[in-house]
Amino acid sequence: MQIEQIYTGCLAQGAYYITSNGEAAIIDPLREIQPYLDRLERDQVKLKYIFETHFHADFVSGHVDLSRETGAPIVYGPNAKCEFECISATDGQKFTIGNIKIKVLHTPGHTMESTTFLLIDENGKDHAIFSGDTLFIGDVGRPDLAQKAAHMTQEQLAAILYHSLRDKVMTLADDVIVYPAHGAGSACGKNMSKETVSTIGNQKATNYALRADMTEAEFVQEVTEGLLPPPAYFGMNVAMNKKGYESFENVLHLGMRALSATEFEVAAEETGALILDTRKNTDFAKGFIPQSINIGIDGDFAPWVGALVADVKQPILIVSEVGQEEETVTRLSRVGFDNLIGHLEGGFDAWAKAGKEIDTVNRITAEQFAKEVKIGESKVIDVRKENEYCAEHVEESFSKPLASINDWIKDINPKKHFYLHCAGGYRSMIAASILEARGFRNFTEIEGGFNAIAKTNLPKTDFVCQSKVLK
Repeated sequence: MQIEQIYTGCLAQGAYYITSNGEAAIIDPLREIQPYLDRLERDQVKLKYIFETHFHADFVSGHVDLSRETGAPIVYGPNAKCEFECISATDGQKFTIGNIKIKVLHTPGHTMESTTFLLIDENGKDHAIFSGDTLFIGDVGRPDLAQKAAHMTQEQLAAILYHSLRDKVMTLADDVIVYPAHGAGSACGKNMSKETVSTIGNQKATNYALRADMTEAEFVQEVTEGLLPPPAYFGMNVAMNKKGYESFENVLHLGMRALSATEFEVAAEETGALILDTRKNTDFAKGFIPQSINIGIDGDFAPWVGALVADVKQPILIVSEVGQEEETVTRLSRVGFDNLIGHLEGGFDAWAKAGKEIDTVNRITAEQFAKEVKIGESKVIDVRKENEYCAEHVEESFSKPLASINDWIKDINPKKHFYLHCAGGYRSMIAASILEARGFRNFTEIEGGFNAIAKTNLPKTDFVCQSKVLK
């Protein structure tokens, strides 16, 4: 028996590849299936089952394409209603893969079909659980994503999750390994560890939600407290995972259409496509196609596209570093952005050489910022998360997280100059590009963000947990 965790950092997502005696199972696969097909061929094993822990909200799974390509059935837990052929297993049902078994433990609460898969080894011993979004390392799944579909409140779902954990998961032996669907950085929980593997015993000892003396009421309160609104694209990804989707190969073909600068310009005008520039923020600041949005491929690219663009049906034209086109298309498809028109052949350099119009961002160094800013008079906007702002920030600055830019942008006075920064420049350049695309020009973005500002002599305030109101 072999278990491989295939962890994708940009989505903080774990898929699992399991083999035993010539047969294989894959749990929660990503959208692009070729890596799995390559593993199956390498190991000379047959894919017997594709297991899905639930209908994922934060990414589009590869289950439909993988089943079509291999003939392996897709297995969900109870209550799963797919618009494609799948097995909705019963609680306690067992599936054989080679010399091992996978047992279905129905663990609703995150969603009503949420299921934990228990791996029983060749000796009949409980070996590991694949807990999906039911149990994370240091956290549990948020209970607010399935409210509408389940016709329940988040408190009711949290109460169901409480019993799922205590009746199905915490009763397992302490040495059973825990393999979750996500780690730190995912929006599917609020307190996830950077670790991606643990044990039942360790989680009982360290996970706030698994305290032995915790009451149902305490669990509900602690699990629902401090939940941020889910990204807008989540519901659309759930629909794609339930209903099916365009083949990844077709999406890749569309995104890999190479367009000359002139063809690119015409396509933008005719389709109303969003121009998505995935280059580094340092390069984008020096020159970019007017109205384009910068979300760098080297950061949390796909989640930010999902959070800020939101509508997965939005037509998109890609500007990337030469050679990164396929990676960009792949990452977009993982979060359901399939309506790709093509990419700029030769990248931004081709646009510039064609003599097309170019825009720039007014970016200055932290040292220059420290010399010219007037604390209490100048307006400084900090687009980091609120907890980052609370830990330490420029005195008299305003906390306006990037994730909510579509809400706070209306409060900006375009006639009054302001400074803009994040932690290192990645998020503030995203914000800067959105601001410029919407007509704001009277601002200055800070290179290197707060990491660089902290090294200057500017006065900073720490441990203030109430954001300053933007006026």
